[in-house]
Amino acid sequence: MELISKLNTRYATKAFDAAKKVSAADMDTLLEAIRLSASSYGLQPYKVIVVENPEIRQELRGLAWGQSQITDSSALLVFAANTEINAEAVDQYISLISETRGIPAEALGDFSGMMKGSLQKMNAEQVETWVSKQAYIALGYGLVSAAVLGIDTCPMEGFSGPDFDKVLGLEKLGLKSKVVLAVGYRSSEDQYQHMKKVRTKKEDFFINI
Repeated sequence: MELISKLNTRYATKAFDAAKKVSAADMDTLLEAIRLSASSYGLQPYKVIVVENPEIRQELRGLAWGQSQITDSSALLVFAANTEINAEAVDQYISLISETRGIPAEALGDFSGMMKGSLQKMNAEQVETWVSKQAYIALGYGLVSAAVLGIDTCPMEGFSGPDFDKVLGLEKLGLKSKVVLAVGYRSSEDQYQHMKKVRTKKEDFFINI
C-alpha cells in the first residue's frame, strides 16, 4: 500500500524548487535502480547522461521550448539510444556475462547467435525503435524508484533531440537522445500538485480473460 500511496502522489512536476537538491546518496540510489532496469536480453542498448552543469542546462533549455524543468530541477537525466547495436556489441555483452558469471564464452554461443540473428533481421530504423523501447523501460524504473525515494520527476519528450545530441557531444559516442527525466523537488507554487490524478477506472482498464 505504501508503494501505491507514493505513486498516487507523484505527478509530472511542472515547476521545481531550484533551491532544493537531491542528496548524493539518493541520487546514487536512483541511478542504480535505473541501471538495474530490465531490458531485452539484458543488453542495455542505451546510456543515461546525468546533466548537472548549469551552463549546459541553460543551453539545453533553449532547445526544449524554454521549459523551466530543464534548469530548475536538481539534475537532468538524458536517456540516449545506441545508434549501432551490432555483432560487436553482442560480443562485448557475451564477454561481460562470461566474466560476471564465470561461464566460458564458448558456452554462450547459442545465446550469442540468437541475439545476432534477431538484430540482423531488423533494418536500422527498426533497431533504433527497438533500442528506444528499452530506454523507455529504464525511464519507467526511474519514475517509480524516484517516487519511492520521495523525489519528484518530470519525463519530457518536448525537446530537439538532434540539438541535444550536439550540445552533449552524443554524436561522437554513437548515441541519440530519446527522452529526458528531470529530477528534484516540486515548488510550492506548482499548482499541478494539488490536482486529482486522472486515470482510467480499473474495470475499464484491465481485461481479464
